[in-house]
Amino acid sequence: MDTLSHLADGFAIAITWQNLALALLGAALGTVMGALPGLGPSNGVAILIPLAFTLGLGATPALILLTSVYYGAMYGGRISSILLNIPGDEPAVMTCLDGYPMAKAGRAGEALSLSGIASFVGSFLATWGLILLAPQLVKIALLFGPDEYFALFALAFATLGGVSATNQAKSAFAAALGLGLAMVGVDTQTGVPRFTFGEVHLYDGIDFLVAIVGLFALSEVFVFLEHRHGGSDAAHKSMVIGRLTPSAKTLMKTAPTMLRSSVLGFIAGVLPGAGASLGAFLSYSMEKKLVDREGTFGKGDPRGVAAPEAGNNAAAGGALVPMLALGVPGSGTTAVLLAVLLSLNITPGPLLFTKNPDVVWGLIAALFIANVMLLALNIPMVGLFSRLLLIPPRILMPAVAMVSFVGIYGISGSPFDLYLMVGFGVMGWALRKLDVPLVPVILGTLLGNQMENNLRRAVTISNGDWGVLLSSPLDWILWGIAIVGFILPMVVGKVMRSRMQAARHGEAGEEMDEAD
Repeated sequence: MDTLSHLADGFAIAITWQNLALALLGAALGTVMGALPGLGPSNGVAILIPLAFTLGLGATPALILLTSVYYGAMYGGRISSILLNIPGDEPAVMTCLDGYPMAKAGRAGEALSLSGIASFVGSFLATWGLILLAPQLVKIALLFGPDEYFALFALAFATLGGVSATNQAKSAFAAALGLGLAMVGVDTQTGVPRFTFGEVHLYDGIDFLVAIVGLFALSEVFVFLEHRHGGSDAAHKSMVIGRLTPSAKTLMKTAPTMLRSSVLGFIAGVLPGAGASLGAFLSYSMEKKLVDREGTFGKGDPRGVAAPEAGNNAAAGGALVPMLALGVPGSGTTAVLLAVLLSLNITPGPLLFTKNPDVVWGLIAALFIANVMLLALNIPMVGLFSRLLLIPPRILMPAVAMVSFVGIYGISGSPFDLYLMVGFGVMGWALRKLDVPLVPVILGTLLGNQMENNLRRAVTISNGDWGVLLSSPLDWILWGIAIVGFILPMVVGKVMRSRMQAARHGEAGEEMDEAD
């Protein structure tokens, strides 16, 4: 009953004209960001962070806007996947397998609407999972001491590369780089400046938002300057949208798939570092084994669209559980949201539910509202959003750069931060060229100081005994999960990626055979 009363309070906070308008704006902008190939949820949220701060929004309205963008971008990425066979982000790879064949068969509108409904079901059930699971996780987290928190942060670094990481050594390098950036500034214990090189602007450390906008948004502009000089690839392709809503028979056929995939995706999302990619892959693979008795998966089966869509959106909701309850992001986008919370002087973790219940429950209520708005927006406006694919990058990227510069300057009013953002943009471009993931860099910048403080506190309490890091059963469990989480993706991730590539190549081969 306490949970329901808290949720009712959350709806009382979320249902204001301002918050409803922000949820609608976030859902629409997120869909736009997700629909444009290459941006994805992490970049979409990062690009719009300056907008939230420029508007002078408080904690709850800012989070409502950005989480609506998050959910909207998760759906928007499916538009290019289904219409163009170009995944908007990695989880959308599995949607291409049956979504694009449906589109080629003249059922593009039906596939897009079905993906919207499956996304709604996955997100809706995941939000209920968040409500039920996060408070229970908080009770466990209250037992943590400094040594357990240090082990928890180590677990986050070990697993955030996840099964989608192509090279764990590069993920480890990125995490070390992020930890190094976190050390910039004045040491809180000794008062000695570290790595500031005499620059007074660095005495307070590196602003999370400057780093995030530079690494994600501005680096995208530099990548465009290097590779994308023409118009949009989508401008040369056309696709018949056809019927906009799936039939009742199709909905009945796919309903069990949506429910099963939502549960599986949510579990994958809660696991540290697993994320939406694993949720989509497991959901599609499980459904193919369970229901594909006629071999229709990969040839335009609606269940092949519903399964990964419900799975990856449920995983997106599940990734919010460790972020809110433990202060450890479960995915790249939740790492960006974590930076927003810290910039608003709100510390996620066990005390968040007691110190800032209005933020937590207002956010959860807003997730329900954003889901309904996304469903209401995307089904009738499928044709309009598909036209977004015609926007040439030469128009889009200058807009991204403008929002980044104006937003960051509006937040800090410091030209130095603009120079720093450009530096992070160049760094992000270079890391992308080397195929080094950006998310561990951000995680290191966000959690580095907390990790260092907890390590110092634990060692100080134990009078210099480093064995305190393995002094409790919970320490052993967390370190064990961290080791397994770092090693397992080298095996499981390789198998998953090879199967995803094989499925894509098989589909491409069939297309060539049809063309011949």
